[in-house]
Amino acid sequence: MRLDRWLKVSRLIRRRPIATNMCWGGRVKLNDVPAKPSAQVKVGDVIEVNYGRRLLRVQVEMVQESMPPQLAPMMYKVLYEHREPEPLEFYD
Repeated sequence: MRLDRWLKVSRLIRRRPIATNMCWGGRVKLNDVPAKPSAQVKVGDVIEVNYGRRLLRVQVEMVQESMPPQLAPMMYKVLYEHREPEPLEFYD
């Protein structure tokens, strides 16, 4: 299955065009290598997604063409997640 499609089906990214743009922008890595949206995903692969202030690293557990939203988290195992804190805003 294509990487952009897997990201959408797993609900890690809401829409496929957004997943495609993130891949082309270098914000998605497949097995520690910047990946094209057409890269093939298989069980055991490690995917890293940089959302900006959030970094998520998952291992592919399942490759399915479709998945109900409540079961989508079964498609991956979270290996690492880091969120940068929101910047503080000071008001005078």
